[in-house]
Amino acid sequence: MGVTRQTKHLKILLDTFNEKKRALSVAELVKLLESKMNKTTVYRILDKLMDDGILHSFIGKGGLKWYAMCNDCSRDTHNDVHPHFQCKSCGEVACLPVTFTIPDIKGYKIDSASLLMVGECGNCA
Repeated sequence: MGVTRQTKHLKILLDTFNEKKRALSVAELVKLLESKMNKTTVYRILDKLMDDGILHSFIGKGGLKWYAMCNDCSRDTHNDVHPHFQCKSCGEVACLPVTFTIPDIKGYKIDSASLLMVGECGNCA
């Protein structure tokens, strides 16, 4: 179930993504917002925003969950299938501006796919 009403906490979380303009780890979000809301509220809102196609998530290096804004997605359709990059030196994480197509594989129904590329960003290379 997605967002049912626009709350103060929802606005704070969305403003954080709009201000940072990058992927944010759940640990970073909890720390950034700890004076404004508890971590349970952060997780609940993140789940609802994912349900509504506003955010997408992926697992980064070390198993940490990251969130980023979606582009042209909705509750019913997730359109921005793209790889993510994580720098092994500075930890920077980014959505890469390329898309890929999830292939049809006989005998399987694929709902989602995740591709994480690890290396060095332009600042560290």
